[in-house]
Formats: sequence, structure tokens, C-alpha cells
Amino acid sequence: MIDLLLSEHNADCTKCYKNGKCELQALASEFKIIKPLFIDLVPGKKYTIDDLSPSIIKDDSKCIRCQRCIRTCSQIQGVSAVNAVYKGPDMKISTYFGRPLFEVICTNCGQCIDRCPTGALVEKNYIEEVWTAIFDPTKHVIVQTAPAVRIAIGEDLNIEPGKRVTGKLVSALRKLGFDSVLDTAFSADLTIIEEGNEFLDRLRRKSLFEDPEAVLPMTTSCSPGWIKYLEQTFPEFIPNVSTCKSPQQMFGVLAKTYYAEKMGLKPENIVTVSIMPCTAKKFEADRPEMRASGYKDVDYVLTTRELAIMINQAGMDFKSLPNDHYDSIMGKATGAGVIFGATGGVMEATLRTVYEKITGREIPFENLVVTPVRGLQGIREASILIENPLPEWSFLHGIELKLAVAHGLANAKIIMQSVKNGTADYHFIEIMSCPGGCLGGGGQPIPTNPEIREKRLQALYAEEMGLEIRKSHENPEVITLYEDFLEEPLSEKAHDLLHTHYLKREVY
Repeated sequence: MIDLLLSEHNADCTKCYKNGKCELQALASEFKIIKPLFIDLVPGKKYTIDDLSPSIIKDDSKCIRCQRCIRTCSQIQGVSAVNAVYKGPDMKISTYFGRPLFEVICTNCGQCIDRCPTGALVEKNYIEEVWTAIFDPTKHVIVQTAPAVRIAIGEDLNIEPGKRVTGKLVSALRKLGFDSVLDTAFSADLTIIEEGNEFLDRLRRKSLFEDPEAVLPMTTSCSPGWIKYLEQTFPEFIPNVSTCKSPQQMFGVLAKTYYAEKMGLKPENIVTVSIMPCTAKKFEADRPEMRASGYKDVDYVLTTRELAIMINQAGMDFKSLPNDHYDSIMGKATGAGVIFGATGGVMEATLRTVYEKITGREIPFENLVVTPVRGLQGIREASILIENPLPEWSFLHGIELKLAVAHGLANAKIIMQSVKNGTADYHFIEIMSCPGGCLGGGGQPIPTNPEIREKRLQALYAEEMGLEIRKSHENPEVITLYEDFLEEPLSEKAHDLLHTHYLKREVY
């Protein structure tokens, strides 16, 4: 069977992105397939490579037709962007009428990549472009790292799952040659300030003025896979989505405006690189609306796996690296920003800020841990009663805020369908496109199974508990940002730079 698979397989293993991580390669090595038994059929096959997407490359010459991608896309994500077509020797995995992944209902989540046993589905990598930028003396290259990267990258660098390597990660990035090493959790804190105030503004307008444009429930907008899914599957709920950009894109636009101004740099000489656990972030960075700085706000997005490759290319012994710290201006983060990497994290961080703004008191959960929104169940519900609010929020007294959290697009479909049918009544919904949230993203080390997701989750919460500040609105660098640049949450400048809108997409 292995011989038969190899007869139809483009076995350029040494040049393949999955080299060393390929199940077919491992089996061929285990069973010592030295001299093939069958004729090489690859030259006669009219294989195609779809590399039009900014996120995913689909190479039919490496597909063994196991159909894991089909089951992942339909059963775990409920999207069904790919399926089996034709029969017998002509059978292959295809999209709707063979259209490029870029044009169909694919959300770029990358869960299919995590489960593909060969190199038939991989992320589009931008490693060489980033190396080129680093070695260009005319460019100031800024790198930001998402919270979920620090608790997973070690898995691709000979460290067991569930280990926090934040300090070593920063040290590695500095040694690679990045000019500034900053933290996406900083802009996650900023997202909480903007999104929390947007939620409160909707509550005020809905409660006091019955404003039809103050649409509830409000849903989060941090997950680009979820946003594209919404645009395609539930476009009627686009007004419900927070207008806040994701932390990645908030960081990108500030890097070429606020940071450039502070550092005396020209924005055209700044290159922004994101290290993300997510392949959909590559698509998000390419959106035409993500150019509020006057330039492409985020130039390149690398997955956790791509950064591990760069570290190996540089010949580093990651385990022996000393611990280092993020740079200042946009490198300070709170625990609330860090837990963005887990499902329920955005909800929990938002509640810490929103409840305190309404009541003047900390949220009534021990040690700020909002237990009801934590965990790896597909859909979770919670509620919190507003009692004795500050005078300006007196109209909210006695209101029970109803909340929901969902991760994985199949669960997102369930929860949004219930809202559509009127069988569910929420004020605020957090949705992450990948199982477990960002820690289970399509760009994380392979494998990502339930046990590994649980270990990453615990590592992320341990990281959060070790930080001095754990509420977004207390981040001193965010406070300075408003004082020096943005003025106040939801200001005109904040809207111009940090907010956006989405549009209905055709479905194929």
C-alpha cells in the first residue's frame, strides 16, 4: 500500500515543507521502501498546485486522498470547502468546481493543514521575505508575537508540550535580527478597551434610546477565520460584530503611526512582521481595509511553525537561550491580554474591564478568574448580574448580562443559528474559529490534539497568573497611548485607525 501511494506521490521530500513531519515519509522510512515496486505515475498525472490564497497552498501532487481534510472541514469546522470528486484513478480532493481556495467558502483557518499527513496542504510561507527584510539595512523590522505562540513554539524546538518559553522566544527573535521585539498582548489590551467601550456604548444606546443601530448581541472580531465565515454564512449578523480590528491589525497600524512617531522613523521604512498561531491571519493582513496607516499595516505573517523553521535555519540551540524581555512602547502586556490565546479569554478580559467600569468594583470572582467562561467545552454560557452600578450606569441596575463562548466553526454555526431562530438571548458572544481558540490554531506545531491543547491552556493561564497587572485598563503603556495619541476610547482617531467594517461575500 505504501508503494502504491508513493507511485502517485511527488516525493521531493528534501525540498518539501513537511520534510521530517510527513506521515508517508515516516512510514516509507520505517518499512524501508528503497526500490519502488511500481511505475512512477507522477509524470503522467496532470497535478495542479493552488497557491493563490495568501494563507494556504494546496498541492495535488502530494495528496494521498486520505480525506482527513474533508472530514476536518465538514465535521469539526462545519464549512465543507473541500470534497471528493470523480471516481477511481481520477478521484481527487477539490473545491466547488475546482475554484481556488481563495475564492470558495474556505475560512483559511488551517485546521486541514494540521491534519494533512503529507505536504498536500501547507501554509503559504513568507520566511524568505522576512529574511530579506531583516538583512535590508534601510528597513526597521518590528516583530510582534501572539500570546499563544509563547506556550507552543517549544514543541517544534525539542521542548515538551505545555512549557512556557516567553523569555527564550524574545531572545531568539532578537538574535534573528529583528530591530524591535514587541508583544501582541499589548494590542490585545487595547482591543479590550475599545471593544469594552463599544459594548457599553451599544448597551447605553439600546437601553436609553432604543437605537436600532445599537445591535445586540455583540460578537467579538478577533478571529479572522470567524469573520470570513460570518461574511459568507451569516452576513445578516455583520452589524452585530464589533467594529474593532483584531490585536494583530491594531498593532500593525500603530506600528506605522504611533510607534513611528515616537521612534522618529518613516513608516515607509518600517516592516511589520507578526508571529501568529493562525493561518487566517495571513488572509486578514491582506485585506484591503487593513491599510489605515497609508501602507499595508502588517507586511508579513509567519505561523508558529515558520518561526521555528527560522530559528533552526539560524542554528540556534533554543533550549540554551537566556530569557529576555520585550521592548518598550508597545511591549507591555497584562494578564488579560495574554489570555486572548485561549477560548473564553477575550470574554474574561472584557468582563474584568467592563464590570469595573460599570460598578467601580472588581469583578466578583476569586482572583479575577471568571470560571464559567473557561474550559474546552464547545459552547459555554454564563451570566453576571449588575448590582449597584455607578450613577452614570444606573440604568443597568438589575440587568443580567447574558454571555456565550464558542470555539470551532461548527459550534459557531450552532450558536448563531440559535440567535437567528430566536431560541437564544445573549448580550455578548465570543467566537474563535479554531478548537481551543488561538492555542489550537492552524499555524501551531503539529500535532495539536485534545491533550496538547489542554497542556497549552494550562500554560497560558499560568503565564497570566504570573504577571503583575491582570486588567487591560491598567496597562501603563496603553494609558500613555491614549494620553499621547488616541485621546480616549472610541475617539475619532481611534475609529479611523482601530476600527473597520465587513461586507457580505459570495459563497462557492
